[in-house]
Order: sequence, then structure tokens, then C-alpha cells
Amino acid sequence: MLLEHFLTRERTYCGAASTSKKRLLEDLSQFISEDVPALNAQEIYTHLLNRERLGSTGIGFGVAIPHCRVSNCSSIVGALITLNEPVNFESVDDQPVDILFALVAPEEGHDEHLKALSSIAERLNNPEFRERLRSASDADQLFRNAIDYIP
Repeated sequence: MLLEHFLTRERTYCGAASTSKKRLLEDLSQFISEDVPALNAQEIYTHLLNRERLGSTGIGFGVAIPHCRVSNCSSIVGALITLNEPVNFESVDDQPVDILFALVAPEEGHDEHLKALSSIAERLNNPEFRERLRSASDADQLFRNAIDYIP
């Protein structure tokens, strides 16, 4: 699954300044809802937080893939954020997170959601891809580095 199917330049942010996991999820929810007005920031935040309570979406190597399914979502929505300073995300390797790739999917879109998660996780497990994201100096470059990457 290609990233450009669910990631846009408008939902790419380089150098966020959130200072905690909860605050980061709040900021992320607001960021997504500003670009996709049909999605409610509070609903996204609640679902992301509930998903984190099941277990951290921090997959290691400074990366997290927060994700959820919500009502009023007609297709998968992705957001990519890098942080100025890493945040404790209770990741599997206990390393703080500085790259987040979030997914919001339709409630009934289980298969599509899993395919998108798998595609993102596969890319983010590649050290070269992570370095491309971390080296971006602005959102335009971050977006291009993400979608132009061919393993």
C-alpha cells in the first residue's frame, strides 16, 4: 500500500514540540481534525488514548504508530510528525519517540487498516527510512522523503 494513498503534505509536520505522550496525542488529534473537518479531534484523541491503554504503539527505534478507528471516517487518514525532542512513549524498547506515523481508519475498515499499518511498520523498521525522516528540515522535505522512499 502506497503512503500517498493516506498521507498528504497537509498532514505532515516537522519539528513538533510536544512534551508528553498525552499532549502529543492531543496535538496529533487536533492536527488531523484541522485538515479533515469531518473528524472530531476529541473523538480521535479518546480512541487513540484507549488504544494506547491496550499497549503502547511505540514499536522501537524512536518510532510510534498510534492508530484507531472512528466514526465519520470514510477512508484511512495518515499523519506523519517528527519531534524536536523525543518523548517517552512507553515503547517496547524503552526508547523515547521522535517519529510518529498516525492512522485514523473507518470503524468498519478492519482489513484496510491492517494493510496500512503493515505497510507503515515495514517502512519504519528500515533504518535508512527512519534516517530519511529524521534528516528532513521542514514538512515539505519530510513528506517527499516519506513518499519517495523505495526500499
